[in-house]
Amino acid sequence: MTYTCLIVDDEELARELIATHLSKLADFKVVGTCASALEARKVLQQTPIDLLFLDIEMPVMKGTDFFKNLLHKPNVIFTTAYRDYALDGFNLNAVDYLLKPVTFERLFRATEKFLSRQPETLTDFPEVMQQKDYIFIRKNRKQIKLMLKAILFIESFKDYVTIHLPEEQHTVKYSISAFQKLLDGRFLRIHRSYIVNVDKVTAYTRQDVEIDKQEIPIGDQYYDLIQMHFQG
Repeated sequence: MTYTCLIVDDEELARELIATHLSKLADFKVVGTCASALEARKVLQQTPIDLLFLDIEMPVMKGTDFFKNLLHKPNVIFTTAYRDYALDGFNLNAVDYLLKPVTFERLFRATEKFLSRQPETLTDFPEVMQQKDYIFIRKNRKQIKLMLKAILFIESFKDYVTIHLPEEQHTVKYSISAFQKLLDGRFLRIHRSYIVNVDKVTAYTRQDVEIDKQEIPIGDQYYDLIQMHFQG
């Protein structure tokens, strides 16, 4: 699995150094770099990010203040030239805290900490198994068969997904991005936290889709995809 990274630092050389270190790690891909918290805010609104490298001492808004006020917080590794901010970083549940200049060895250790926090992948996590038009999920020591056509939508919360069916729900430990790979073309990601079965959609607006009388929010960056799917 490849994890997407965003680097935020007002110093260009610092951004380039972290990007160079990450280019040596196959599991990580830099999808953007920003010189300020305000630039980063725009990127985070449009692109799902797995890991944020965030400088603390920046003009206009400190990295810690920016991160503290995010509604949807990705995993974060703080970077700074000052040791005094370490406590602030860890109080925000940061993966790690790196002092500049960041060495490859130190960044490698930080990414290892990040990986240790992630849900297990399909290779080493047998809770969900893909089988043609159905999947099995493990619950109460049983492997329960779920037909894909019966699934209404999937909702994620942290490291878990809840599978909604007409008469029941099932929750398993899995990231929504990994779980999406188990599904077929009838399923569409409409939000960072929601995947819907398009065959079950009865109506939609600019803000949400309706399934089984339940309104499910549409993320701003997903609306064009939904329009394309339904309008052709």
